Amino acid sequence: MNITESLKYTLSKYVVFDGRASRREWVTWWLSCLVINAVLGLLVSLTTNANGNSPISILLSLFSLAILLPSLAVTVRRLHDTGKSGWLILLNLIPVVGWIILLVLCLGAPQPIANQYGAPVDGALRY
Repeated sequence: MNITESLKYTLSKYVVFDGRASRREWVTWWLSCLVINAVLGLLVSLTTNANGNSPISILLSLFSLAILLPSLAVTVRRLHDTGKSGWLILLNLIPVVGWIILLVLCLGAPQPIANQYGAPVDGALRY
């Protein structure tokens, strides 16, 4: 599965919070969002006028708003794949330490057997 197919798959589950997401799906989603945000941020800084306004800043805001729910959903599904509760996403509310803990949890090994959140996802989606 290439990056485009992986992103389409993640977006097809736009607000699906149940089930499981592979490590590959989660990493591909977050790295893609990071790259797009970095490019838009660079464009904002390059097009900012003397008043501090940039026409690209609206695009950056809309993109951030558009990826909010799919980002939450893929992270919850990734936590489910590791056998953890999706409520652990609330660790994001703890500055720095919570983000690091959540990152470690999401990068953890998946449960190879079915758990309370469903059967393991297809091996083609895994690293």
